[in-house]
Amino acid sequence: MTSDFDLQAFLATEVERVDAALERALAADGLARLEPAVRVAVEHGVRSGGKRLRPILCVQGWAAADGGDPAVTPEAYDLGVSLELIHAYSLMHDDLPCMDDADLRRGQPTTHRVHGIDATMRGGLALIPLAAGQALRAARALGCDAARSRRVARRLLGAAGNGGMVGGQGLDLLGEERDLSSAELDTLHAHKTGALLTAALAMGADAAGAAPEVQAALEQYGRHIGLAFQIADDVLDATATAAALGKTPSDADLGKSTYVSLHGLDEARRRGEAEIAAALGALDGVGVTAPPLRALAEYIVRRER
Repeated sequence: MTSDFDLQAFLATEVERVDAALERALAADGLARLEPAVRVAVEHGVRSGGKRLRPILCVQGWAAADGGDPAVTPEAYDLGVSLELIHAYSLMHDDLPCMDDADLRRGQPTTHRVHGIDATMRGGLALIPLAAGQALRAARALGCDAARSRRVARRLLGAAGNGGMVGGQGLDLLGEERDLSSAELDTLHAHKTGALLTAALAMGADAAGAAPEVQAALEQYGRHIGLAFQIADDVLDATATAAALGKTPSDADLGKSTYVSLHGLDEARRRGEAEIAAALGALDGVGVTAPPLRALAEYIVRRER
């Protein structure tokens, strides 16, 4: 791990700040207008815990692009949680019976098991415009003009839609019970997982008014850690128990191709390390030191869940 950087303390502080921003988002007028059954499903999906990696990356991308000090800028976290709202929607829908039919997420019953399919489906859909509004308001609060604020929100929705996460989820479903090629698997996960992680860095950099070369480097970093994150997930699926991971079913149970099934455990790990090296190389190329981003990249391939 990056020397002299206390990642555990950093993550604890960042998760606390992200969770506070999520509570501010849940208190917004848009959520209050939802009917009660849908609102409690949304709250369940958003409050179900997790690494909060996407908002943390957004905030740290903003800081790395000279946006300012996150410790005194709660608006940066307000921007970051727009990504977590999209991520929560994606998990709520991904767990539905028509998709992965999952019983557990993060060690807890999935939203549709607690609140029903209808409320979960509608709640997930409600999170999309709520996230877009959150991104717009936060960008303006960070000093972006109207045009740049709209661009930040478009980055979020573009990464969430058919050209990003939703398209990747479609490829994922179509890939069940098929042996995907290495290129097909990379394309699937560049969309399903990588697009939103890349958008996190891009949104933070854009909100900070990053120079084009810094913006490009942070996006490149995001693409590489996106693939590394999925490779690490596949390694964990193959080596850890469902109880330790806190989720069921695994991709293997669903007949999906994984980096481990395609390349073997050792080669999958090597590929994950290579993606992290490329991510750090992108930062080096433009002289971005950013100890938090460097530590987060290493954490992605060495995490235990």
